[in-house]
Amino acid sequence: MNEIYQQSSLFQDTVDVVQNKLLILYLIDKMDIPLSNSEITQFVLEDNFMTYYVLQSTISDMIDDNYLEKFRDTDKTRYFITAEGNTILEYFEKHLAIEIRTKIVQYVAKNRNDIKKDYETTANYFYEHTNNEFIVKCGLCEDEKTLMDITITVVTREQAKLICANWKKNVNQKYKNILDELIAKPIEELTEEVEENADI
Repeated sequence: MNEIYQQSSLFQDTVDVVQNKLLILYLIDKMDIPLSNSEITQFVLEDNFMTYYVLQSTISDMIDDNYLEKFRDTDKTRYFITAEGNTILEYFEKHLAIEIRTKIVQYVAKNRNDIKKDYETTANYFYEHTNNEFIVKCGLCEDEKTLMDITITVVTREQAKLICANWKKNVNQKYKNILDELIAKPIEELTEEVEENADI
């Protein structure tokens, strides 16, 4: 453990900086979903754990230290823990104050379902130069499995933005409506079934 500590950049950090880094690692680990900057910020500022500028600097340092990696998801940048970040958390988790760990566990229990739903709903658009059109891609996943993936072509950016915004509103109901429509039997078949049953 001493060897890991000395090799880690945490060895050069002050106690407050170490606490801040462990807080972010613990939050993402317990949520078990890559978190957006705004989701991390909401938790941190809610209980005044650090200022906005300290948080952004800490996240940047953690990416440089290879504790976190980021990727672009729809219109958000999301962060997940690297293997090195997991090792650091495994060894130093107990250095994070119990009060902070308790608040994180409570926050996760209250907010994980909403954050998971947002993460599993995607809506993006891009401009297709060849045809002067906008391609909109909407998706819904559950436990890393794709439930629905739709691609739509529209002629204006405003239409593309509206589709993305509307897809994220009540997406589960939209998914159900589309699925019901696709698996519904044609009227002709239903009529035939009614007639057959009437003859019995």
